[in-house]
Amino acid sequence: MKKTVFFVASEMSPFIKTGGLGDVVGSLPKSLVRNGIDVKVIIPLYSKIDYNRFGIQRIMHGNCVNMGNCQEFFSVHYSKYVSGVDTYFIEFQKYFDRNGVYDDFYTRQGYYDNAFRFSFFCRAALQTIKDLNIRPAVIHLHDWQTGLIPYYIKYENDPFFKDTKTLLTIHNLPYQGRFDSNVVPYAKIGWDVFAPWAFEDYGCINFLKGGIRFADKLNTVSPNYAREILTPEFGAGLDWLLNERKADLSGILNGIDTELWDPKKDLIIPEKYSVKSIESGKNENKRHLVQSVGLNSVDKPVIAMCVRLSEQKGIKMLAECIEPVLNTMQTQFVIMGQGEKWANEYFSSLPQKYPGQIAVDIGFKSEKEHMMCAGADFSLMPSIYEPCGLTQMVSQVYGALPIARSTGGLEDTVLNYNEYYGVGTGFKFNDVSARALYNTIGWANATYYDRPEHIDRMRQMSMQKDYSWDKSSEDYKRLYQQIAGELNA
Repeated sequence: MKKTVFFVASEMSPFIKTGGLGDVVGSLPKSLVRNGIDVKVIIPLYSKIDYNRFGIQRIMHGNCVNMGNCQEFFSVHYSKYVSGVDTYFIEFQKYFDRNGVYDDFYTRQGYYDNAFRFSFFCRAALQTIKDLNIRPAVIHLHDWQTGLIPYYIKYENDPFFKDTKTLLTIHNLPYQGRFDSNVVPYAKIGWDVFAPWAFEDYGCINFLKGGIRFADKLNTVSPNYAREILTPEFGAGLDWLLNERKADLSGILNGIDTELWDPKKDLIIPEKYSVKSIESGKNENKRHLVQSVGLNSVDKPVIAMCVRLSEQKGIKMLAECIEPVLNTMQTQFVIMGQGEKWANEYFSSLPQKYPGQIAVDIGFKSEKEHMMCAGADFSLMPSIYEPCGLTQMVSQVYGALPIARSTGGLEDTVLNYNEYYGVGTGFKFNDVSARALYNTIGWANATYYDRPEHIDRMRQMSMQKDYSWDKSSEDYKRLYQQIAGELNA
């Protein structure tokens, strides 16, 4: 009989997504199911989830979980919209009937009770598994929102979970779920573990820290990031703890959903194309992109950037050098994203100052992201740190060569341009500085004009890269079997 792996996460594409976490939880289970693993997923039922579109139905009502100082009653809903993956939703309007996921959609302020919301979610997820009467071999947890579950499994000695192991995936280490300690009684965290070796963090509770301490195995979303977070520079204050758990830490590269991202089949872009038809396909899609966003020329290179406008993504570096680039180089930008207030205001002011040279869309439109990947010559990712990154993988599959900093998953997935041999899949730099970014944009720009045959060769190389989940799902399967034994027994 097959053993079951339960994913517990705060978001899952296509139901609800704020970033890469949602993409991973939406894609990886499908690949694991194809690989013969019985995978089920539990997420909150946020009010923003389209109940009818995804065929969601209530299957249980009046479920009860004992929090530290009260009982909370909730319902469980179900969908099989994601092919082959049983997905369960925890309905609890007190915490999840809101206009955002982690913060208010309008003010961008984090919800004041996030500690209570996700400590409830951790307990409710375990209760749901019990109510379904499915004993999991592995509970695969994602980020701080699920960080209490390894502690509950280890310390509460529930016979239902006596053979259950936990794997915690760290998608972005600086986001740790650090809150006031007033949640401790509600979350039913013992004061004996509210200590610096476990949950306590300078008087606060740190959900991720506790998860790292108590999970059976840990992994990050790229091999290079797994190495980086062991250093003070990237360890976000937890490098000492991660070094203690080093033997249980690994890095498995994220993949992309090749059902969604494939220029040969993409129904959104004006012209589908493959490696064999890349020149005509890119030219037609570039022409459409240039016209639709109001740029000047199809002959000048187009640099696309589709990211969260936050410091992590190198936005300050770009802000310091983008006007010098526009004033000195024959190039064009298309930027889409939303984030810090100053960045929204600054970048949205540039099209008026440099008409026809730059187009900026504050917000996010999935269809436009496809258009940008298909129509751009380059994809810009100057991240300060990047646990994995999906944009650089998608853009390579579409023949848009990354301009990226050598960090985390960007280092793992982008092969730097070699001018002598004319090969590579992108242009990389090391220093966290506006000058380094300016010079690398200049390097890519000069290659576009002076060595077009190299650009053609690099596009062909990048489009032949395999970033599907197939290899990564094999790696996860091996990791599950390390901690829980054969899953198909």
